[in-house]
Amino acid sequence: MTAAASADAPARGGSALLEVDGLTTVFGAEGELTAVDDISFTVRAGETLGLVGESGSGKSVTALSIMRLVESPGRIAAGTIRLRGRNLRAISEREMREVRGGEIALIFQEPMTALNPVFSVGSQVAEALLVHKRVDRRGVRDAVVELLESVRIPDPGLRYDDYPHQLSGGLRQRVMIAMGLACRPALLIADEPTTALDATLQAQILDLLGDLKERFALSVLLITHDLGVMAETADRVAIMYAGRIVEQGTVRDIFRRPKHPYTRGLLASLPGGTPGARLKAIEGTVPRLGQLPPGCAFAPRCPDRMARCDEAPPAVAPVAPGHDVRCYLHDGEGAG
Repeated sequence: MTAAASADAPARGGSALLEVDGLTTVFGAEGELTAVDDISFTVRAGETLGLVGESGSGKSVTALSIMRLVESPGRIAAGTIRLRGRNLRAISEREMREVRGGEIALIFQEPMTALNPVFSVGSQVAEALLVHKRVDRRGVRDAVVELLESVRIPDPGLRYDDYPHQLSGGLRQRVMIAMGLACRPALLIADEPTTALDATLQAQILDLLGDLKERFALSVLLITHDLGVMAETADRVAIMYAGRIVEQGTVRDIFRRPKHPYTRGLLASLPGGTPGARLKAIEGTVPRLGQLPPGCAFAPRCPDRMARCDEAPPAVAPVAPGHDVRCYLHDGEGAG
């Protein structure tokens, strides 16, 4: 196991549920575009790991890779994905279909495109139960109504026959959560579950996810670009930039003792400073796939850039138990 994965050992939570080690996902006939580059992390039983990064950083591709849903011309080029010690890259597609929904559920960021507009929401939740044989057809409606009630949908018996367009954005997202929970998975991957919602609905969905995590003993991989969401919901955080995880640690460490210049830049850009002061921004833009610099991908935007930052990507360096960073500032030769 790589240093990044082993550094998770002291973290909160139970035994390792999901272990991702050296995952690399590429696109193009010859794999010329690397969307996810040698990332490693662990989701432990009963915890929430937040995966944070800007749009295009590789967060959603990471989720699809875990589910083995990357479509051609994309493919997983390297690494292992283990669920309770079982290598998901080594099993057949038929076995993987049992894992999807049954052991790992994925909630997409835009339920209006994820839900089928020509079927009622109840029938779509029912399909998840029937495919995995968790209930027979005689009892499926009652089971679905119970699920809809568990995600706080009012009048669930009446909503069963509604179509997606008849529901608000918040209710559609609750339907997606109900579908994810249908087979009582051990791991829930929530990909930007509150992006399209207003602040009030966002708070309700996050509160609901926290409640369901406790009730159903879930582990959660929460993908977002919102550090505020991470502060409220996650136990540990992994910061992603241009396909690489550049820093990971507990929420406390990331927010109080950030080590990577990118992490520090993200935190400095949050509102809440001196009234009337301009928000701080990270100069430059995220490099495009296929146009990454030869060294650290953040080097062109980094205020602490050194000559060797342009030569090769830095390795993972532990800075504290459970806290590691990919940065030459912390490899034993730079400032700690």
